[in-house]
Amino acid sequence: QVQLVESGGGLVQAGGSARLSCAASRSIYRSNDMAWYRQAPGQQRELVAYITSGGRTNYVDSVKGRFTISKDNAKNTVYLQMNNLKPEDTAVYYCNTYRPMSRYWGQGTQVTVSS
Repeated sequence: QVQLVESGGGLVQAGGSARLSCAASRSIYRSNDMAWYRQAPGQQRELVAYITSGGRTNYVDSVKGRFTISKDNAKNTVYLQMNNLKPEDTAVYYCNTYRPMSRYWGQGTQVTVSS
């Protein structure tokens, strides 16, 4: 059964863009605020952005003005549009609920930004 499935990562040049998608099970999507997290090599996983059920958004300072989180209620999908990517954005990106549940962590999607 689908829980949370991330897609859309890849290799991007610095200054480029990428769009990540998170397909969620309806029960998870409809009952929770949703978020994107990332984990760079050797670092702890960090919250990147979240979106509430009402559409309010918030971002970690390092991505403000470059990343946009959005969602499509008809598709139970959360997106992360990433613009002006920097090498320090290189990480595995995960989606989860805003108060993350351990059972929802998936494989994530790798984003690698080359300089």
